Amino acid sequence: MKKALYLLLLLQFTFIFTFSEAESNTPQPHAAGSFNITNIQNAASCSYTVVISTSCSSVRYTRDQISIAFGDGYGNQIYAPRLDDPSTRTFERCSSDTFQISGPCAYQICYAYLYRTGPDGWKPDSVNIYGYNSRTVSFYYNVFVPADTWYGFNYCSTASSTNQRFSRRWCFMAIIVLLFTLL
Repeated sequence: MKKALYLLLLLQFTFIFTFSEAESNTPQPHAAGSFNITNIQNAASCSYTVVISTSCSSVRYTRDQISIAFGDGYGNQIYAPRLDDPSTRTFERCSSDTFQISGPCAYQICYAYLYRTGPDGWKPDSVNIYGYNSRTVSFYYNVFVPADTWYGFNYCSTASSTNQRFSRRWCFMAIIVLLFTLL
């Protein structure tokens, strides 16, 4: 009986350790504190299609200057200094705008940051990037981009955190199997 109680306590501890990590299913954009635009290469040898959808809860249209920078985990960075065009009403509410951007050839795109300067404000819904060497990647914002800061997503290093969660769950399953073989 005492052995069963210890095994039950061990099982409970293992369960709490394995599943207590609070994690959001939907990644949120963040300010890029260490993102440095001077590191961006200027070689123009590949073409990318970028589709930016503006949220229906954004301002009607923005006169703000909008820039984008994206790239892969190997240092290949693509930068478009100004996507907006006030004369054509780019980034109107509930609309999608498509841009052809040239830059260095990248592998799988894993980060994207937007930069906004101006008084109007702007709320993108999503950014989809299509490239020759990578799968289409989507970044879902649905928040107002703060002024004068690079704001977005960096998925380049998420594989290690995924492996940590997997190994914790694997450990939990191994302990369960061990407990059942001891009973």
